[in-house]
Amino acid sequence: MSTKLSLHDLALLLVEPSRTQGRIIAEQLREVGLHKIEIAHTGGEALELMLHHVPDLVASAMYFDDMTGAELVETMRSRDQLADVPFMLVSSERHVRELEPVRQAGVLAILPKPFRLEDLKRALYASLDFINAEELELDDLEPQDLRVLIVDDSRMSMRYITQVFSNLGVEHIVQAANGREAAERIRDERFDLVVSDYNMPEMDGEQLVHYIRQLSDQQELPVLMVTGEQDESRLASVRQAGVSALLDKPFDLATARELIRRVLSR
Repeated sequence: MSTKLSLHDLALLLVEPSRTQGRIIAEQLREVGLHKIEIAHTGGEALELMLHHVPDLVASAMYFDDMTGAELVETMRSRDQLADVPFMLVSSERHVRELEPVRQAGVLAILPKPFRLEDLKRALYASLDFINAEELELDDLEPQDLRVLIVDDSRMSMRYITQVFSNLGVEHIVQAANGREAAERIRDERFDLVVSDYNMPEMDGEQLVHYIRQLSDQQELPVLMVTGEQDESRLASVRQAGVSALLDKPFDLATARELIRRVLSR
């Protein structure tokens, strides 16, 4: 059994272009109990440090002289050594279009600047929950017996969500790149849970839910939708179609665990 990490054990790489801000955030990290901190001031410097010593967690700003935070996490996800390193964005950026690539890369949290110590601690503990993930506990099922279909057109998001379910003890995971491919899978195989993105080509998440509820022979199949969609009217339409639950991108594991329990208990 592997030893669980605590905040005191966590090795964090802070990527912050401002040296002053870097010192301030590092001091705040120490205040909440984290002491193994390295600081990089550009994306390139961060990647060089990571390749020499892989951190337990990266906390990164959004904009640097040489790249953006989105480009940094995308580069990490493209390298085997860094592909699964947890990533947290610390930024004052609010525009959905700018944040979407980071959401799709599978970040653990987006911590807005300025933040309170309570917000920082919450984000760090959510990261620890992911790193120290325990098997999912269900009333009538063992996680290793679950058959889960994950549907997402983003390769990075797909990898991240797959990793989340693997960490929870799920062994039978099937992937589909869009709703149409997922519908074909559902025609041919039995599943216990579908985890789907909303915005996808060919057949989006709402159309997939409609197919499952109206046209498939697995009409009671639980569907958990993981999405960064902010348009409430579109989300209301998804609820009307019969989605079992909605989960924000990024999501914390405790919330995801509770929603999974809830939809499977139905």
